[in-house]
Amino acid sequence: MRIWDISPSRLCRNHLLGEHRELHAMWVVITQNKKGYSSHPETLRWRGKLQAMFLRHEKLASEMIKRGYNHKSPLDKRKAVGSAKQNEYVDSIEKQIQIIKKKGCSCRV
Repeated sequence: MRIWDISPSRLCRNHLLGEHRELHAMWVVITQNKKGYSSHPETLRWRGKLQAMFLRHEKLASEMIKRGYNHKSPLDKRKAVGSAKQNEYVDSIEKQIQIIKKKGCSCRV
């Protein structure tokens, strides 16, 4: 379970689409009080920051459309409450870049 803090334009196909899928799963966990992954550090950092998560989703969706993917899974903006800024990290942005580099994918980091 990971929401990157790296620009979606720098993510390879797999990381872009994977993050989009995981963001939707995390959105459901938080907005519907589901138990699965509710205690995961990545989930915890987004609690109280659904507006920031919504904005991250919009950036992901925009990048997907730019690359020619059909995006048909908008989030409910009415649930986008709390802070519009994410300033907590499980891993620093520098560490996230290192993690992605080690994967050997085509991310531009």
